[in-house]
Amino acid sequence: MEHISLNNIRMNVVQTSANGVVNEQTIFNFSQIENVVQANYSGGRITKGFLVGKIHGTILEFSYCQLQTDGQLDYGFSTSELSLNANGKIRLVENFEWKSRDGQSGVNIFQEL
Repeated sequence: MEHISLNNIRMNVVQTSANGVVNEQTIFNFSQIENVVQANYSGGRITKGFLVGKIHGTILEFSYCQLQTDGQLDYGFSTSELSLNANGKIRLVENFEWKSRDGQSGVNIFQEL
């Protein structure tokens, strides 16, 4: 697979685990310089969120922190796989692990807007 850049890419989450907080209303705005990726996000149940990480080929690893609309502050770590769908849009399958919620993990699927 050729290199996938997340620079200036907007995404939302089209599928989440039962313990996930982000959803289709949560918009992620990515930027990338070399292999360093960052994003800010908000919408749905998220007042404000940030992620920062590194990309190697089709694997994106990042840490995230977010403030939810109910006032809860959460954070965690994710390992994600990037691919292109049939329409050439970027798809990201995230395996997340909450660090602020003992033993909780799940999967989110992001889609480029």
